[in-house]
Amino acid sequence: MASGDLRAELECSVCLNIYTDPVNLKCGHNFCWVCINHVLDTQEGSGNYFCPLCRKRFRSRPVLHRNITLRNIVENFLSAHPDQEESGVFCTYCVDSPVPAVRSCLHCEVSLCDKHLKVHKKSPEHILCDPTLSMESRKCSVHKKILDYYCTEDDTCICVSCRLDGEHQGHQVEMLDEASEKKKETLRNVLQKLLTMKEEMEGRVQSLQEHRRKVEEKAAGDTERVTALFRDLRRRLEDLEKRVLKEISGQAERVSVFTRDLEIKKEELSRKMRHIEKLCTMTDPLTVLQESDTGDLCDTEDGDNEDRERHEELLHDGGGLDVAGVLHTGLSDIITEVNVYFYIQEAADILLNVNTAGNKLHISDDRKMLSWSDRNQKRPDTPERFTDYPQVLSSQSFSSGRHYWEVDVGGSLFWRVGMCYPSMDRKDLQAGIGKNNKSWGLIRSRNRYFVRHNSTEAPLSTNISSNRVRIYLDYEAGRISLYDLCDPIRHLHTFTTTFTEPLHAVLCVCIGCIKICGGT
Repeated sequence: MASGDLRAELECSVCLNIYTDPVNLKCGHNFCWVCINHVLDTQEGSGNYFCPLCRKRFRSRPVLHRNITLRNIVENFLSAHPDQEESGVFCTYCVDSPVPAVRSCLHCEVSLCDKHLKVHKKSPEHILCDPTLSMESRKCSVHKKILDYYCTEDDTCICVSCRLDGEHQGHQVEMLDEASEKKKETLRNVLQKLLTMKEEMEGRVQSLQEHRRKVEEKAAGDTERVTALFRDLRRRLEDLEKRVLKEISGQAERVSVFTRDLEIKKEELSRKMRHIEKLCTMTDPLTVLQESDTGDLCDTEDGDNEDRERHEELLHDGGGLDVAGVLHTGLSDIITEVNVYFYIQEAADILLNVNTAGNKLHISDDRKMLSWSDRNQKRPDTPERFTDYPQVLSSQSFSSGRHYWEVDVGGSLFWRVGMCYPSMDRKDLQAGIGKNNKSWGLIRSRNRYFVRHNSTEAPLSTNISSNRVRIYLDYEAGRISLYDLCDPIRHLHTFTTTFTEPLHAVLCVCIGCIKICGGT
């Protein structure tokens, strides 16, 4: 079968182009999938469906079946004739059936198939080009001659007459092929740059996709932490509200209790007064002198000073409750919790400085664990080493920002952890954590827990319930906060000051061992 005849068989009767994704109806006729769907959509308004080729009617919208065999034939035809569908130009001389043109002659202004081209191209005056429907675009609009040259000064294609005696006379010109190759070279360079830009953009897209994945993973973790945090914050706010309201209602209760106490004491005074008045009216001196409880009757100072002070206190300070102060302290603790949850993502990588360790301490190889030893480690006595305490400093120091570190304290009943200035004395009995104004510590001594700074101790309200504690530093805010890492995390105490030196972690253990946790 001739190429033209085969192409005619592969044309859709709706769009008159070669089939695209061919489908067939029950009547056997084939159409492009898009074309027949458009026809059926148009028919849908009338409710009357029929084949646009044979007019066969269907009771309902027909089901379309893809014609795989026809599709394969179309693909094979297009691959064997790649120019068949692209140009849309047919041979001028094949009038019985359209045959795709392979070349166009600008001299004769005709398009030719393979058969007619063999005869036509024997004449030298013919000028052949790729198949085109617009012959006029290949000729000069002024002289109606073929465009043979390219004027580089005016960036336009010209004919020989334009070059010799037209407006481009004397201009620098090039043959079309030469100018085309130069432009192609320029375009290839541009293409290479665009390719490089595309590769860079693909790299950026890939990196952003990877970043998005990390952001999504982090967002999932943040969502979980925010949910847990707000659950904890609601609980803490409710506890704070109950505590403050209890204190407020307790003020009136304390006044009522003291009022009842004074009423009782007033009745007792009235009783004494009546008895004294009775004694004062007696005429028998022996009876008056033999009264056994006159000493108590005459003691008028018993508890009066204490009652007077308590009376003044209740009148002038509302029972001693500072509502604003209690709220401020409670809310400050809650804000600190938010800082711990979000401003600090990872624990600081704390390593112990063996050069500062006391000789009763054994330091693990990874410089994370310290344990008490009754054997002297016989380290050299240097100015930076602790001599009277089994203590050790961290190698790292912190002079800005927010940081935290954690310690597993479950291996000892006698331990101290905290932070200190590097200028803290290492050689006397005041070198213990919290025994000077250069260190702040959380301390356990058997079942007693307390915080200490500058030799001032304050017991914790409750004991630590987990085996892990957190030390949180906000250097600029001048805060060292201590936490029990139970569930949920519980705030233990916050030291507040203005830091004047870098801070080191400092640890001490007497019997047993403790270990730094976390860090990278």
